[in-house]
Amino acid sequence: MSVSIDAESGGVYIGAVSVQEKHDSAPTINQRKRQWYEETFIVLGRVCLKLHLTPNILTFISLGCAVVSGIYFWRADMLMGVVWMLATAFTDMLDGSTARAGNLGTVFGGILDHVFDRYGEFFILAGITMSGAVHPGWGLFALFGMLIASYTRAAAESMGKLENCAVGIMGRLEKFLLIIGGALTEIWLPVGTWPKGGWLEFALIVVGVTSFITAAQRLIYTKKVLGDRKSV
Repeated sequence: MSVSIDAESGGVYIGAVSVQEKHDSAPTINQRKRQWYEETFIVLGRVCLKLHLTPNILTFISLGCAVVSGIYFWRADMLMGVVWMLATAFTDMLDGSTARAGNLGTVFGGILDHVFDRYGEFFILAGITMSGAVHPGWGLFALFGMLIASYTRAAAESMGKLENCAVGIMGRLEKFLLIIGGALTEIWLPVGTWPKGGWLEFALIVVGVTSFITAAQRLIYTKKVLGDRKSV
């Protein structure tokens, strides 16, 4: 068995021996980012342990923050939507750090974190879509893009037994930062300064496009590792 930290969602993944171990390649940018992330934020995980906060509790808190963020976005309160979206990302980061600090990672905990992350993305993007600040089509485009990129990775790691398929040009954190940047710019600059819509809508378009590219990159990477083998 192998245990790894999900740098994209902050959770813990426990899986079978990876065929990826046989694929000799230099660490990717995302893998180096994961190592920096683990080393930097584990101290916060120790603080959470002292406060008796378990990884699963933090996962529930992160989902709650996402729901509140979505409600504020729905009410067109961009600033508070951003504040609670930052809280969502921060608590999501804490659950993985706490799992590492206390060696508390479990299979179910990793699955719970992964599923709740998708729920969180839904509530935030649904709130943005219903706010009227963006065209509903672009909201759905970004939401499906984020979901398919995540699903592609999950399928590669579960069915393909890859230890980690966190490759691609855009991770979850970067997508969150794009949405946050678009929402803040929407506050500071008049709506319509971008020719075909607001800044938040433009951010969602970028998120959607890069998510689909990321999904394609993960499929290509998985094909490179697995080749034409019929079992793993």
